[in-house]
Amino acid sequence: MKKQLHIFFTALMFYTRIPCPKNIDHNPDYLNKASRYFPLIGWIVGGISFTVYYLSAILFSNEIAVILAIIGGILTTGAFHEDGFADVCDGFGGGWTKEKILLIMKDSTIGAYGSIGLVLLFLLKFQSLNQMINELQKSELIIYNLQFTIFLLFVSAHSVSRLSAISIVFTHQYSREDASSKSKPIAQNFTWKEVIGALFFGLLPLVALSFFQWQLLLAIIPVFIARFFLARYFQKWIDGYTGDCLGATQQVCEVIFYLSIIGIWKFI
Repeated sequence: MKKQLHIFFTALMFYTRIPCPKNIDHNPDYLNKASRYFPLIGWIVGGISFTVYYLSAILFSNEIAVILAIIGGILTTGAFHEDGFADVCDGFGGGWTKEKILLIMKDSTIGAYGSIGLVLLFLLKFQSLNQMINELQKSELIIYNLQFTIFLLFVSAHSVSRLSAISIVFTHQYSREDASSKSKPIAQNFTWKEVIGALFFGLLPLVALSFFQWQLLLAIIPVFIARFFLARYFQKWIDGYTGDCLGATQQVCEVIFYLSIIGIWKFI
């Protein structure tokens, strides 16, 4: 149990800005094992985002509460995944060879593709979250506690999207030959424990959500379709993935999850 707590706090320190015990460091062995807890970190980030939303909605409109919830998630992770998304937009938008793409993604500055990508991402995330909550508030299908259902939607979006991202580590090769990417520490080795742990923590909130409406389980399909095509795209251009690719996958799949929930309520 003590070792598992150490691994969990290693994941928490690596993926968020939440303070951890002083004895926790970036031990490569623990970072390899920390991948099993990446979707669990989604529970924490999603829970914090929901808490910000819930408290803000008491005083402000739903739109303002959603914006503040997004900000809460960004502050919790230090824009870790948003930064990866911007780097992927810049790298794949401006590079035409593997070497050029990797070089651009390594650059700490943000370019036109990254700026445009982030603006569109946040607009889509805000609108989809806002519409999803509005549709839920009008829905007659959810007969349990409304706020608890919204909480599960937040947590499910963050856990499923992180599962889709970390699954690329289990199926594809790390692209860079040096140690200059965020995912290098978790790109070395993994066992069935990491795979099972990621699946368990990634899917459990969605399974719980499906007790209210079983069709919500279908949201996993478009999320992993997006994950499949993103991974194939990364493989085609850079022969694998980098940490930025994982961050971009998480962000895209989070938005796909929100859109999928909206689609399910509209057509099923």
